[in-house]
Amino acid sequence: MTGAVTVRKVPREAFAFLAMLALAVGLAASPAAAEPRHGLSIFGDLKYPADFTHFDYVNPDAPKGGRVSQIGSGGLTTFDSFNPFILRGDAAQGLALLFDSLMARAMDEPDAVYGLVAETADLADDGMSVTFKLRPEAKFADGSPLTAEDVVFSFDTIKSKGHPAISGQIRDVEKAEALDAHTVRYTFKGTLTRDLPINVATLPILSKAYYTENAFDQTTLTPPLGSGPYKVGNFRAGTYVAYTRREDYWGRDLPVNRGQNNFDEVRYEYFRDRTLELENLLSGNFDFREEFTARDWSTSYDVAAVRDGRILRQTLDDERPSGAQGFFINTRRDKFKDIRVREALGYAFDFEWSNRNLFFGLYTRTASFFENSDMKAGGLPTADELKLLEPHRDRLPEAVFGEPVSPSVTDGSGSNRENLRRAAKLLAEAGWEQTRDGLRNAKGEKLSVEFLLFEVNFERIIAPFIKNLQLIGVDATMRRVDPAQYQRRLKDFDFDITTQRYSLRLSPGIELKNYWGSDAAAMSGSYNLAGIADPVLDDLIDRVVKAQSREELVAATRAADRVLRAGHYWIPQWYKGSHQIAFWDKFGWPDVKPKYARGALETWWFDGEKAKSAGRR
Repeated sequence: MTGAVTVRKVPREAFAFLAMLALAVGLAASPAAAEPRHGLSIFGDLKYPADFTHFDYVNPDAPKGGRVSQIGSGGLTTFDSFNPFILRGDAAQGLALLFDSLMARAMDEPDAVYGLVAETADLADDGMSVTFKLRPEAKFADGSPLTAEDVVFSFDTIKSKGHPAISGQIRDVEKAEALDAHTVRYTFKGTLTRDLPINVATLPILSKAYYTENAFDQTTLTPPLGSGPYKVGNFRAGTYVAYTRREDYWGRDLPVNRGQNNFDEVRYEYFRDRTLELENLLSGNFDFREEFTARDWSTSYDVAAVRDGRILRQTLDDERPSGAQGFFINTRRDKFKDIRVREALGYAFDFEWSNRNLFFGLYTRTASFFENSDMKAGGLPTADELKLLEPHRDRLPEAVFGEPVSPSVTDGSGSNRENLRRAAKLLAEAGWEQTRDGLRNAKGEKLSVEFLLFEVNFERIIAPFIKNLQLIGVDATMRRVDPAQYQRRLKDFDFDITTQRYSLRLSPGIELKNYWGSDAAAMSGSYNLAGIADPVLDDLIDRVVKAQSREELVAATRAADRVLRAGHYWIPQWYKGSHQIAFWDKFGWPDVKPKYARGALETWWFDGEKAKSAGRR
């Protein structure tokens, strides 16, 4: 089961705009880049030439039409707003379909974007500014022209009033200015500028006229004005939202759009839990769903529609870094400030038992914050890693300089006695004494741990973990709340332990500051749920952001990984390098899947003959 809260999953994080920023990549300045180009990339040349007509992973002649109803990849259970740009509210999924950006991501390259609203980008030799030339034909859905003034307004508004996860990515952009109606220049400051050209290239573009008349910083269920391929159709807050394809979309034939945006209607469904999602998929109430529960994937699809081929199941490779998924411990709370307490909690989680008895053996234990990638630390530190770590040796635990800290392994029998003895010993060393009613410190305070969650399916995983904690005297409980309350508590860091997955990109950069940087630890709504505030880690993250070669980046991420793992800020969970999808057989899809994306449903299309055979529409 990979049903973790992820940076793409909770309502405040599910916006595709954040996904675009999470996928945004750095750009090394060089004389070769100091001229207008049709795209931007990092550490290498662009795959596609200036005259490319479409991405290789699409069918450029895919038919348009039909409808698709789905559970979004974020697994959200409600929404109450069409404003995805601010901290308040739970935004509907799919709103990225309404908004264009200057450039769009190529999903078969690790770090490239190509012209959408912008025809070209011109990066200065020193990397301190980038100038975009806009396509004069770009328009908003109401027919008004999209100009450089709108781009500047979007930047200024998002930076000053937007969600911290977005505004934080562009804080070192000093200004945006319209040089003429179709030319905009961004100027940068400081030394952490590598990522900024593509961060600004992938910002959503807002209509200045619309957001002058309508408040930007308020939640709303009034459909907003955008310039993208879809507009809001029918919806019921918290139940479903549908988007209607715009026949008059100005950019439909651009190379970055060909073969995509193929459905006349894209609809997102909302259910209160995954059990209801699955029941409604199998009953034919919607079309497409990714399965995140190992037990259901293994046991719950033995129904007539699957047996006769009307519902198909596929496993798609996921070649992106698996990132970091685990139980994250809120170190802002005094009881978790002692590293020995955090380490002890980890010994009580028996992954091998869970994998055998709950997950049907489908998962691998996560060990690294950069799991399933070359950025994961392994063995003793290399010479390049030591160059980064040695200046901080007096502030780092000795464990950083040995084999990287990894979770303990059990035999999966459920007899976790040796690990529990280690945990009890650490807790005693940290000053927690066993009493008749559990562990207490010198102040008489009880060691209590509450797991915060909003999904019922996760209870069966946490329950045996709690049982082990109770065996060593920890007053462990779980609290399941509704999604809206869950979001409020996360934003306010009002929890002991919660589950999180950080889905990292192939070339990490400034977003790491929001994940694990000191400034984000005190920033309401940030992704630094554990409250990590370590100057050494801040320095290493800076090294990641400043890296000008793949080798430099790998050394810095591995060094940061060692420090993070030695801090015991989390109890690692699990991962699998694949997507498991189930859908009614009414679609066609290209022969080639994008290397760094699921591809479904972005590159798929409606197949009328298949739909008729499956009894679908």
